[in-house]
Amino acid sequence: MTDTQIAASHAKAAPEIKAAPEMTAAFDEFMEAFEAFKETNDARLGEIEQKLTSDVVTRDKMDRISRAMDEQKKVLDQLALKKARPPLGRTASASAEITEHKQAFEQYIRRGDEAGLREIEAKAMSSGSGADGGYLVPDETDSAIGRRLSVVSPIRSIATVRQVSGAVLKKPFAISGMASGWVAETAARPQTNSAQLAELSFPTMELYAMPAATQALLDDAAVDIEAWISSEVDTVFAEQEGAAFVAGDGVNKPKGLLAYPVVADSAWSWGNLGYIATGAAGGFKATGASDTLIDTIYSLKAGHRQNANFVMNRKSQAEVRKLKDAEGRYLWQPPATAGEAASLVGFPVVEAEDMPDIAANALSIAFGDFRAGYLVVDRTGVRVLRDPYSAKPYVLFYTTKRVGGGVQNFEAIKLVKFAVS
Repeated sequence: MTDTQIAASHAKAAPEIKAAPEMTAAFDEFMEAFEAFKETNDARLGEIEQKLTSDVVTRDKMDRISRAMDEQKKVLDQLALKKARPPLGRTASASAEITEHKQAFEQYIRRGDEAGLREIEAKAMSSGSGADGGYLVPDETDSAIGRRLSVVSPIRSIATVRQVSGAVLKKPFAISGMASGWVAETAARPQTNSAQLAELSFPTMELYAMPAATQALLDDAAVDIEAWISSEVDTVFAEQEGAAFVAGDGVNKPKGLLAYPVVADSAWSWGNLGYIATGAAGGFKATGASDTLIDTIYSLKAGHRQNANFVMNRKSQAEVRKLKDAEGRYLWQPPATAGEAASLVGFPVVEAEDMPDIAANALSIAFGDFRAGYLVVDRTGVRVLRDPYSAKPYVLFYTTKRVGGGVQNFEAIKLVKFAVS
């Protein structure tokens, strides 16, 4: 077997590597330099045969070409290392899998080619496609949607967020601790009551969006498809989430904090949210309006109070911004620096437009430790199903995410009710 045949057999056996455009350009320049090198070297050898020595001009040219080849080879090596280097925080194997998934997903989005995604499923010996079809988006896209939701959906940003792989998260909760008591040294020790446990259930509900694009847009290689899907989906998902986390009825959506039974805080019991009345229907009392907010703050236990936030919409915040304490100081204070939240009586104010406006009997302000009090449940993965048939000439992308939510600690959140009692 000749050297050429051996090289050809190795080339066939080696896996095909798709080079990046900059690597291809560097390689082309390297090969041009190599061709010039060969041509100059052939001339030098010819001169040696004829004159028994080579011309100095030819030798200088050879040296220049050789140095240029060294530089081009260095560039190639650096690009190859850059391509092979895993992203920070990931292992090499994880990086390879993510890159493969990302490339296969892009082929599916742009051209509907499922072969790459099916091959990944086969390698993993698991199903990435649900019974209703669709494929999981790559990790980068899923993360992008999650991060931007935290900015737009205020309840998500202050609540506890749990990732689950199943349809329902069941959470045991100790309503009361074990009983104890003092006894004399020689007195009998009667059995104490055991702790009372409650099981809370948080089912995940399907949230969907269906952005559309023309095939011409998908064929445009300059378009970042994953970024486009994220930007189309994240805002509508956040709007739906924000409304559900506040007032969702729990039917095909998360259960919002205002959907639970409410009782006067003096009669609070587990399973209800306690409220403090303002003493006036549809507003604060004419005098001592700040007393309502102070009472609300101190209705929380100290452990929850130190992590608490006020939650209200923009119109309600406009009203509380006018309130002063007995010394004439404003209770609402602007943010200290850019990016921080405003404060009310020293506690951060979170603006949630889905909270009701101030009106008679309205529960317009919530105060509490939402990290302890409210739980958001995300089922792992965002799925995309490509539909090129239903709305020609557009290609639809049926994008789904399963989200649940509900109150997990009923003593960690209090409400302000704009009512006499």
